Amino acid sequence: MSAPREGIRVPEARTVQPGGWLGLLGGGQLGRMFCHAAQGMGYRVAVLDPIADCPAGAVADLHIRAAYDDEAGLAQLAERCTAVTTEFENVPAASLEKLAQRCQVSPAAGAVAIAQDRIAEKSYIASIGVPVAPYAEIRSETDIASAPASLFPGILKVARLGYDGKGQARVESPAEARAAFASFGNVPCVLEARLPLEFEVSVVVARGFDGEVVTYPVAENVHRDGILAVSTVPSPRASADIVRRASAAALQVAVGLDYCGVLCVEFFVLQDDRLIVNEIAPRPHNSGHYSIDACVTSQFEQQVRVLAGMPLGATDLLAPAVMLNVLGDIWFAQGGHAAEPPWGRALESAWAKLHLYGKTEARRGRKMGHVTCLGADRAQAERSAAQVAAALGIAFP
Repeated sequence: MSAPREGIRVPEARTVQPGGWLGLLGGGQLGRMFCHAAQGMGYRVAVLDPIADCPAGAVADLHIRAAYDDEAGLAQLAERCTAVTTEFENVPAASLEKLAQRCQVSPAAGAVAIAQDRIAEKSYIASIGVPVAPYAEIRSETDIASAPASLFPGILKVARLGYDGKGQARVESPAEARAAFASFGNVPCVLEARLPLEFEVSVVVARGFDGEVVTYPVAENVHRDGILAVSTVPSPRASADIVRRASAAALQVAVGLDYCGVLCVEFFVLQDDRLIVNEIAPRPHNSGHYSIDACVTSQFEQQVRVLAGMPLGATDLLAPAVMLNVLGDIWFAQGGHAAEPPWGRALESAWAKLHLYGKTEARRGRKMGHVTCLGADRAQAERSAAQVAAALGIAFP
């Protein structure tokens, strides 16, 4: 889905032609997939990441091994690259500000700073009229004592650096909230009311420097232990009205932030079909990985197009898809030492597309890859996913 240009931010953004250098802060799997997309379009990529064997560094044209706030490393990146992006939201906003003085940066430091902090994020989303769960800012035990009773039972979440269920605790009472707050080190948190959730969906949005925006098909997501397990597109349960409202709200978030780049907005769908924003991610998202195989333009190619100042690509769905996250747990399915999963058995499904991230060590809960299962219709994609899941020992659905 595309929308007309609006909220124009940089009318004369620099265009980087293929053959030029693009920069990336962060060396994880999202960066690796960005590298593949950029290199497929003829670009060269420099990755800045402190880890020697990071997934993106292994495939990049240049790996600058430095901390994200290292002055010399940032200077080297800016000297080499015309434009720089990020692959995860916890890159220091100050580093993006420094890079923006010398090269084109997407997304901007201000937008990333909001997404890095749950308190700022919720305040922003609510301010533009998009619903969020009832919440309270928790900066001290006094804030817990004064929190409305309607927030219990609730979920206490650290305001910064929480992801994949980390830094979150389900709390039934103020006493449990105080204990969780202490266990998090008394850092700022948000306390959210637990809502009557029916299912979860997400929308990936891309917005260019010229204000052009597109959205991807709505994905329905299943999480286990706070980590995305399965994404299905089209959503089995989202009505046409929910799809329309979720896409419109995601666009509203991106335009309101004056965001340039790829952004994901995650929603809770409640029992009365109300949509509540859970959180935003200022980057490509796990729930958008299906787009690599199932859409005209993947979310990573779209990230390259935005960064390079190129026109955005179509986001049409070419085939229904079910994406299975592959965690390190399946290496330990037989107990004891890690053993390589039976990839051959998984790929007996001719509709399955395997993506591994090049990580050298499998650990429980660690994202090692994903499998996207396609089909002529959703039922066929689901049958393929069930076959792959059974082969790999992954719970489905």
